[in-house]
Amino acid sequence: MKLSIVVSTQPASFSALAYKERLPESLATIKRLGYDAVELAVRDPQLIDAEDLERLLEGSGLVVSALGTGQAYGEEGMSLTDPDPQVRRRAVARIKSHIRLAARLKAIVIIGLIRGKTQQGVSCDQATTWLQQALEECAREDSSVKLALEPINRYETNLLNSVDESLRFLRLVGAENVGLLLDTFHMNIEEPGLLSSFESAGDRLLHVHVADSNRWYPGAGHIDFAGILTRLDRLGYQGYFSAEILPLPDPDTAAAMAILQLRRCCGVEAAGWSGRGGAVIR
Repeated sequence: MKLSIVVSTQPASFSALAYKERLPESLATIKRLGYDAVELAVRDPQLIDAEDLERLLEGSGLVVSALGTGQAYGEEGMSLTDPDPQVRRRAVARIKSHIRLAARLKAIVIIGLIRGKTQQGVSCDQATTWLQQALEECAREDSSVKLALEPINRYETNLLNSVDESLRFLRLVGAENVGLLLDTFHMNIEEPGLLSSFESAGDRLLHVHVADSNRWYPGAGHIDFAGILTRLDRLGYQGYFSAEILPLPDPDTAAAMAILQLRRCCGVEAAGWSGRGGAVIR
């Protein structure tokens, strides 16, 4: 089981991020807790010194599991399905810059909220066509970089909420380097059964976000992570489990509890960590 956690490289308003500030210190903590990798939420790769980032990652002993693109939507309003063609072009250009950075870091690129929504006055078919064209173009940028489309719950977007919808859409796209990211928080809202939905994804599954039903760390809600991990092991899943969680009750406790609970589900002890009360979590 390969474990990762989401870290923002730039200031962000998105709440489900355990770490948003002081990247060097955050990476050191994440490594100490026993994580294998970080998922970097990157608003604009052009604002990042890639060489400095590589040195920082090498010093921490962590690799990058994925690059998140959602901040370009949340902070700048970029969308692959915006009615304004200039906005759509900027969104495609931004994702291509993520792809170039991902190729350097050997990571996948996540297509989440940057896909946008079906806006008033735009048909679902039209929005789907715009998204299809955009992903086909992005997939051609570098066929060695995988793009992971994330089904997101209906309260955040009205475009591609479920696994089945997203699989049908992937067949339209037809690019071999485009697959799925499945997020347990969103799945708990949209899917009739989490285990069956993971099975439906099959070999199109590239990445998994883990968060409990309340978006806290695994174990703080009612999702059966032991069942999920067992089923995915049986299915031969080789990708990362990446914690995209609220920083509650505080970032370090959230990160520590996430890895503790996931490893307990597999019968493995987590690395030692002294919480604010001084106890060492095992």
